[in-house]
Amino acid sequence: MKPLTVIIEKAEDNYSAYIQEVDGIVATGKTVEEIKAGIICSINVLIEDCKEFGGVIPVELQGDYELSFKMDVKSLLQFYSGIFTKAGLERITGINQKQLWHYASGMRNPRPEQTLKIETALHKLGEELLAINL
Repeated sequence: MKPLTVIIEKAEDNYSAYIQEVDGIVATGKTVEEIKAGIICSINVLIEDCKEFGGVIPVELQGDYELSFKMDVKSLLQFYSGIFTKAGLERITGINQKQLWHYASGMRNPRPEQTLKIETALHKLGEELLAINL
């Protein structure tokens, strides 16, 4: 299965996304679910148009592929700002609130180690939440 990376970025009033490996596949939305649906719709439209008008379907979209969604730290922190407080993120990541604020505002980009620290902490939280039944 071919991996395809969907890059999600903060736009002025919403989020935009594109597939890194395939030109012309884009989507916009206010939520990740809207972005996912938009990307899938864009893929389907491109494939249908190629078939209908005799275009060549990009090799990346031929056969099986798997979409992986990626956000930069600034977009992630802004997207989830109503869910995660800086204090809460500090507790699970070990990164101080002021530094997180700098990342969220775009004043600074985190080093790769800091990005990995945030990603690891969020994945661990997700695993813990998935293990809970109510």
